[in-house]
Amino acid sequence: MERPRHQGMAKNTYMRWRLPLVCLLWEVAMIVLFGVFVRFGPEADAHWEEEKQKKNITSDIENDFYFRYPSFQDVHVMIFVGFGFLMMFLKRYGFGAVGFNFLLAAFGIQWALLMQGWFHSFENGKILIGVENLINADFCVGSVCIAFGAILGKTSPIQLLIMTLFQVTLFAVNEYILLNLLHVKDAGGSMTIHTFGAYFGLTVTCILYRPNLEQSKDKQGSVYHSDLFAMIGTLYLWMYWPSFNSAVSEHGDAQHRAAINTYCSLAACVLTTMAFSSMLQKKGKLDMVHIQNATLAGGVAVGTSAEMMLTPYGALIVGFISGIVSTVGYVYLTPFLESRLHIQDTCGIHNLHAMPGLIGGIVGAITAAAATEDVYGKEGLTKAFDFTGPYQTRTPSVQGGFQAAGIVVSLLMALAGGALVGAILKLPIWGDASDENCFEDDIYWEVPEDEEGDVYHMHNPDKAASP
Repeated sequence: MERPRHQGMAKNTYMRWRLPLVCLLWEVAMIVLFGVFVRFGPEADAHWEEEKQKKNITSDIENDFYFRYPSFQDVHVMIFVGFGFLMMFLKRYGFGAVGFNFLLAAFGIQWALLMQGWFHSFENGKILIGVENLINADFCVGSVCIAFGAILGKTSPIQLLIMTLFQVTLFAVNEYILLNLLHVKDAGGSMTIHTFGAYFGLTVTCILYRPNLEQSKDKQGSVYHSDLFAMIGTLYLWMYWPSFNSAVSEHGDAQHRAAINTYCSLAACVLTTMAFSSMLQKKGKLDMVHIQNATLAGGVAVGTSAEMMLTPYGALIVGFISGIVSTVGYVYLTPFLESRLHIQDTCGIHNLHAMPGLIGGIVGAITAAAATEDVYGKEGLTKAFDFTGPYQTRTPSVQGGFQAAGIVVSLLMALAGGALVGAILKLPIWGDASDENCFEDDIYWEVPEDEEGDVYHMHNPDKAASP
């Protein structure tokens, strides 16, 4: 018997005119803004030959493209494949997870190139872009993908686009405050990407609290193959995280160090996650939710200090701690946040991004404050923290204080911005599904009938075989 399709019941989820209108109008706006403001940077422009002569560059190999593009590829895969597949664990929301992640990321990178360009590469009335701008735009969108994890399955595509518009804007402002005004170091984005993105998403989902979400509880779980798809996302993220944390670091020792520190932290995190996942289950069995998520916490927690002299054993310690904190969070904190604070966190971003992001900010502040010339060398210390120009009199202890201030600023921006955006998304005009239809692909997607039966009933053979 054909399974009846949901009609949205009390809410109008019809997207035929609303979604095309928003997508087309916003893309036309992007075309106009790019036409007015965006131009190729010196290393991507056809005048590169003149640029080489001016800077006494003898080979095209010294073009930034050849240094940055491999890292850009890795980061790009993380955003579109890693995050997309990681969120495919829901048994009836695979299309929505990977498809809407694709949508918000594609729009977000365009808006991020503009917003970050106005703040960081605006010269003579134009935004000059190169491969590093592409990486930073992906970083910005990574923050949006993190927030998406908190509201996964509970929002319409229009709500996601609106959230992306506002979050990218606020991300660019927060990033400018931290990197340019406070002059903090945050190579892997523990503060600017993870802390901001996670607490922004948690605030939004708190404002969008659904008291009757229990009506769709049967769809909030996974099935065997959906967990396997999610694990593909985990492995992509885990493998490429060293590139993520080192992508925009200074060429040379800083970038090299960032990759090594991240590599070590991630490795240690896997072991502690496995250990505590087994320890915290009554039968001692591993929980795939922990393995998919908490094993990545080491990459988040080492982000701020990645290019500092954290040392390999220090990175192992950070990964050791973050794996424990994240796994314990999934077991105890997620249920507490939902029952007591009304925070319905679909993907558990509080455990993977929020708490490890805070750990990363704290570790970065301590590592910066403890920096000495004996460890870095005089020139190395100046280069590592960019103690030049107006910051040449800044000391490591003062730098540590500014690093700590960066955590506070990111939290305040996330909470205030999330509350504002959550209030906007709560308006009953965006076509979100009713509580009983959350986590359901066929509200917004055409789902093949044969696939519907396989996905929905694969663990109930009697039901699947019924006429």
